[in-house]
Amino acid sequence: GRLAAAVLVAEGRAGELTLTFVDPDEIAALNEEHMSKPGPTDVLSFPLDADLDPADVPDEFGPLLLGDVVVCPAVAAQAAPTHAGNLDDELALLVVHGVLHVLGHDHAEPEETTRMRAAELAHLAEHHWGGPAPAAPRAPRAAPAPGQRPPPPPARPPAPPTAPRRPPAAAPPPPRSPPSLLDY
Repeated sequence: GRLAAAVLVAEGRAGELTLTFVDPDEIAALNEEHMSKPGPTDVLSFPLDADLDPADVPDEFGPLLLGDVVVCPAVAAQAAPTHAGNLDDELALLVVHGVLHVLGHDHAEPEETTRMRAAELAHLAEHHWGGPAPAAPRAPRAAPAPGQRPPPPPARPPAPPTAPRRPPAAAPPPPRSPPSLLDY
């Protein structure tokens, strides 16, 4: 949520935004219902009151309900190696992308795409990477030549020792479903 909140502040917007992470079945159902597209997708945005000026909304109505951003980490994980380079950067990109859509950005036309991509990179540089986009982690690995083995992954330092884990006492709670748009 911190990245989404940072984007809202940087964009000069205040209000409530819901950020929900769901599984492929849930996002596929939302994609079919709201976008009339079959199958799962990486991110969906549902703007609500984001186009209103907070000055035009009386205080008794409470904060603006900007909208909802729904992200599917499983779809993001599949796209990450060839898109953002790693899952952390892919999820960050999807959160920023979704928030920008809630705030009215789009990429239907080339000029809009250019503006939206610049805003995404600016927000990621400021609030995710803490500087310019890293070149190495974002570049996908080259495929090995036919007949050659892929290079080994970079060596990782050994993990620090940890205490043995106990099995959980009870099953974890089921994942939370995104709020229905009819609830608003």
